[in-house]
Amino acid sequence: MATTPEVILTGFADEAANEKTAIQQFFAWAAMGLRYYSVRFIDLGQGIKNVMKLTASELRSLKRLHAEYGLHVSSLGSPIGKVKLQDVDDGTKNAYVPFEKYLQKDVAKAIQLAQTLETKLIRGFSFYHPRQTDPHEHVPQVVDQLGQIAEACDQAGLTYGVEIEANLVGQSGQIMADIHRQVNHPALVLIFDAGNIVTQGYSAAEVFEQYRVMKPGMGWMHIKDYRHPSKTRRQQHVDEEALKHFVPADQGDSGHEAILRDFKDFLPKLERRMKKRGVPGVFLDLEPHVKGGGQFGGFSGPDGMGVALRALCQALDYVGIGYQLRDFDDVRDARGF
Repeated sequence: MATTPEVILTGFADEAANEKTAIQQFFAWAAMGLRYYSVRFIDLGQGIKNVMKLTASELRSLKRLHAEYGLHVSSLGSPIGKVKLQDVDDGTKNAYVPFEKYLQKDVAKAIQLAQTLETKLIRGFSFYHPRQTDPHEHVPQVVDQLGQIAEACDQAGLTYGVEIEANLVGQSGQIMADIHRQVNHPALVLIFDAGNIVTQGYSAAEVFEQYRVMKPGMGWMHIKDYRHPSKTRRQQHVDEEALKHFVPADQGDSGHEAILRDFKDFLPKLERRMKKRGVPGVFLDLEPHVKGGGQFGGFSGPDGMGVALRALCQALDYVGIGYQLRDFDDVRDARGF
């Protein structure tokens, strides 16, 4: 009898918390039955901070809460790679940091945090090219810089996942696949996100084609969807702060059913690849943004995150991909029965 391929459900827990406190995030996560989360923004009593800004004492508090709520970090939701590729005034507010300094400071910090929080994965990006320029012409520089990041991660036993997203060099599946082939490093994988492609004006068929070309380099997948209120056309630059039509999986224009149906057959191979990297399996990372998105994050609320999780589970059930949520045995184990 064939074994049903399984994914591990996770998500950005800050999206489920109205004030982003650790307690709110972990209440919601435990109630939804999730064991893993991606850490990005969190308040541990000293205000909301990006994970990159957490102090040593806050990290100790966070790890105690992990034990209390039975949680593990699936990935460090870092902003690595969301800086300018070149020191050019292009009318955006994106920061520029000389790469050598960036590698020694920011990337090294992300690696240290991932090790402290006991995750093997760092989520990152592919740098902002100067606005109004062709992203393809900047691929060689991105390949060089991401190759150095991948090597630094590999030396620490970690894997760097590059997320596809508008306005960055890696904004399409074809460019992402090209970057992956040229970097050619086992510590660099791609993160597919259908919603991030749809926001740029692509159709469901075009989204599937971008998924297909990214698949050989994929490490894990983010789950969000977007439904345009009217017919849209391809956008060269996306105003991320204006995006407000995110919806649960397979309720928008992304075509998640077809993607997940194909993904089912790919899962066993991908699981073997990720386990060789020390990762427990293949993560599907909820980042639904159903109450709004932006350049550095989004929000769903506890209700929206619950709706998004149930929609994803229904889609997985429909295509025959397995997953596990906490059950009564987990509750009994926590009580010492």
